[in-house]
Amino acid sequence: MNLDLADIQGNILTAYGKLGFPKGRVLLFHVADPTAGRAFVERLRPLVTTALRWPSRKQVETGEVVVPRPEVTLNVAFTFRGLLALGLPVRTLRGMPDEFIDGMAARARVLGDDFPLDSPARWDRVWRQEGPDRTVHVLVMLNAQADAAGQALPALDAMTKLLRALPAQVGGGVALLAGHGPDGADLQELTAIYEPAPDGGVQPTPREHFGFVDAISDPVFHGQLPEHKARERAVGGGKLDRKGRWTPLATGEFLLGYPDEAQEIAGAAMPLDFSRNGTFFAYRKLHQNTGAFAAFLDAAAPRFGANVGVDDPAEARMFLMAKMSGRWPDGVPLEAFPTLDSWKKVTAVARAAVVADPRALNDFTYGGDPQGVRCPMGAHVRRMNPRDALDPLGPAKPGGPAGSALNNRRRILRRGLPYGDAGAADGEHGIVFMAVCASLFRQFEFVQQQWLNYGLDFNSGNDTCPLVGNHPPGEKFVIPGDGAGAPYILDRLPQLVETRGGDYFFKPSLTALRMIGQGLVDPT
Repeated sequence: MNLDLADIQGNILTAYGKLGFPKGRVLLFHVADPTAGRAFVERLRPLVTTALRWPSRKQVETGEVVVPRPEVTLNVAFTFRGLLALGLPVRTLRGMPDEFIDGMAARARVLGDDFPLDSPARWDRVWRQEGPDRTVHVLVMLNAQADAAGQALPALDAMTKLLRALPAQVGGGVALLAGHGPDGADLQELTAIYEPAPDGGVQPTPREHFGFVDAISDPVFHGQLPEHKARERAVGGGKLDRKGRWTPLATGEFLLGYPDEAQEIAGAAMPLDFSRNGTFFAYRKLHQNTGAFAAFLDAAAPRFGANVGVDDPAEARMFLMAKMSGRWPDGVPLEAFPTLDSWKKVTAVARAAVVADPRALNDFTYGGDPQGVRCPMGAHVRRMNPRDALDPLGPAKPGGPAGSALNNRRRILRRGLPYGDAGAADGEHGIVFMAVCASLFRQFEFVQQQWLNYGLDFNSGNDTCPLVGNHPPGEKFVIPGDGAGAPYILDRLPQLVETRGGDYFFKPSLTALRMIGQGLVDPT
């Protein structure tokens, strides 16, 4: 399948962070006047980065049209209230999904954000919608390359200056909103976590603040890459057919206007050109309680080590982190390398292999481990992507492991970057996570509600995800014993992740951006 890459916004088909853009900024705008708002969109439109490919260090084929590698990228998205403020016809807006119309704050009970520490009342001020002139309407995201010292290239500051000046240039009626973080900044800074490089400098890493390598097994779908490359990358990132083969997912699971896994084209806002090649995403600013996590591991790891026969406290800590995550901190899958000895033997090889071929860390299934002895059923990555574990026909089949519609229709693209310094005294550190999908309700909300904050599908009762779930007093995580050994109950889990803000956004195609900016959206 050949997608119209020039019509699709960037950072959908491929995560910018993996393409060498370790710095980012998010700016939020309010539209008070629709005419000024449309002029604002028209000024942004020529700056928008598309999915057209540029030469990449990952050696991904560029396709027929090659564009220069930008120093800074720019992408635009809208809340439902933003589309309303821009004067889109009601007949178009009524075709939008209910959850998008509601917005994230109104879906707090569905998402678990009614938990005291996640309550919208505790979010950053910019997300609280404290008055009619404080509502978030437009999101502009910048991603930038960095120099050898880990500093963003000057193009990021230049683009930020342009965006700050743009509202005045369209005659007012558009305002940049402040209120990010404890200092009330007018933008959200994002940055990859850096570590020393072999040449004595620094280099960005794919790690998050708890210390895990992140975003290893992102979904792969038709049209995302040249087809032969998509088939290769589908190993561990696509879906399992009835013969145990990995194949790319349907395009319509992530882009509007294409058939999905049910061979249907989801209902969309009219006209069809307005929705096609667009998508939705949930923007979540997630604070990570790194101090609580470290203290919990310090206390729990020795007890866990004594239970599993690991005397070294550092090794017991790594083993416990792997059991909670489902991957060792360096990304090696626990399911494939379930013991400390097997992990220590493979880490150097795996680190090199993941750079050359991501399949090295993704070619595994859970069907042969129904009790979660190797990888606990409730571990984070097993909840996020159960692979073949929820196959209704069970693991024993002549054709090998297989997935199911229950899993294939719940996949999400993970985009975003960390923010802050884990050692910051104000606690301003975590990750800005964007879940990209065609259906916020069927994909993102289902995973958030049923798999992360509930455990029944994983034989875990009401136990939530040990890393990102809500942890009421007394929350536990059960680690099955090996063979005849008794299970180990990891009790009194602290709250490790708290929501600090966010909303639901529609990321339109370039065609739709032109329609919005020029006031040409005609549902008839």
